[in-house]
Amino acid sequence: MYKIVLLRHGESEWNAQNKFTGWVDIGLTNEGIAQAKKAGLLLKEKGFVFDLAFTSVLKRAVETLEIVLEVMGLSAIEKEKAWQLNERHYGLLQGVNKQEAVERFGLEQVITWRRGYKARPPGIEKENPGSESLEDVFNRVFSYWQEKIAPALLNKKKILISAHGNSLRALVKMLDNISDHEIEKVNIPIAIPLVYELNEDLQPNKSYYLGEEQAINQAIESIRNQIK
Repeated sequence: MYKIVLLRHGESEWNAQNKFTGWVDIGLTNEGIAQAKKAGLLLKEKGFVFDLAFTSVLKRAVETLEIVLEVMGLSAIEKEKAWQLNERHYGLLQGVNKQEAVERFGLEQVITWRRGYKARPPGIEKENPGSESLEDVFNRVFSYWQEKIAPALLNKKKILISAHGNSLRALVKMLDNISDHEIEKVNIPIAIPLVYELNEDLQPNKSYYLGEEQAINQAIESIRNQIK
C-alpha cells in the first residue's frame, strides 16, 4: 500500500479578503501560519513521516510546506517546487473580491467560472496563460503526476503535496475518477490533511481527512459559502 497526503495551504491575505488569487503571489496571514502549524502537529501526532514533498512555486504553498515540515522535524527532506501545481490562473478575476464579482457579472456566471470544469474567466492579454479552466489545471497536474509523483510513489517515497484548492481538486478528480460534472461540487478545505491510501496500481483503497469531523465539515462549508 502507498500513502500520499494532500494539503491545501493555510489562509492567505487574499483568502482573508475573499479575493480570487490565482497566480498572484500572496503570503499567509497569521491565521494561515497557525493553521499550517496545526496541520503539522496533527500529522506528527498521527505518526506520519515524509521523505519527499512537492509544492507549487507560489509562496503561500511553499510557506505552508516549510512550516509543516519544521513542526514535524522534517525540514531536511527533499523538496521539489513545480509550477504545474500552481493554483488556477483566474485571469481578470485575480484580485477581485468574490462578492463584488457576483454583483458585477451575476451569480450564475461567477459560479460557472469558479466551479465549472471547462469554463475560463476573461483572460489577461499578453500573459501565458491569460486564464485557465479547471480542465487546463487538470491537464498540467496530470502530466506532472505521471512524470514525477507517481514514479516517486512507486519508488516507495512517502509524499506530502502542499498546493491549492484547484490543483488539489484536479488531483482528487484524477485519483477518485470523478466526472467533469461531479468535480464542480468538490471543495477542498484549507490546511486540513487529506490522506489517500493507494493500491499497487496507485488506485485509491480509501481516502480521509485528518481531524474532527465537525471541524472538517465546517471548513468545507466555509469554502462553499465564499460566493452566495
